[in-house]
Amino acid sequence: MSKTYINTNDQFHFSFSTKAEKTIENILSKYPPQRKISAVMPLLDLAQREAGGWLPISALEAVADKVGLAYMRVLEIASFYTMYNLSPVGKWHLQICGTTPCWLKGSDDILNAIFDTLQIKPNETSKTGDFTLTPVECLGACVNAPILQVNDDFYEDLDYESTKKLLESLLKNKPLKFGSSIGRKSEPETGTTVLLKVKGKKNAG
Repeated sequence: MSKTYINTNDQFHFSFSTKAEKTIENILSKYPPQRKISAVMPLLDLAQREAGGWLPISALEAVADKVGLAYMRVLEIASFYTMYNLSPVGKWHLQICGTTPCWLKGSDDILNAIFDTLQIKPNETSKTGDFTLTPVECLGACVNAPILQVNDDFYEDLDYESTKKLLESLLKNKPLKFGSSIGRKSEPETGTTVLLKVKGKKNAG
């Protein structure tokens, strides 16, 4: 599995919004004061959403300050999980599962459809900057393999044609309904896999 490493050249200045500060207070209230470092992951998720889908150095520093951890410790956490992006990603972040169940069910067809439609390969961003394709480990929806995660949402039971149809809907900024492309039950039925849902914000990973 590949992991996008931190963009050390970013000039992005990050600070949490007033609304986010209230959310942070609520998150931290769930932990004893001496255990606030336990909030590091939901705060990273919140910071990523506020920063436009990725975590610049200044966002990592802001999270480190909130939970009382050294910056390097926060970077270690953010660089371990593929749900955190350390370089900018497109408006539509495509995360492709290629582990055994998805591969056996045709994840290569999804990759072919993405390349034919968008001309990008894993770990690349489209020329327009709208799409980023990232390979990830198991997304936990093996029963409806193969799966493609688009931002927060799972699209399941995909093949070449259904993937192409999905991508065309994204190009028009009118994404298809998430879930199984053949009508099977999805888990979770909300179609989302996030630590924190912020109304009005769309995750890029």
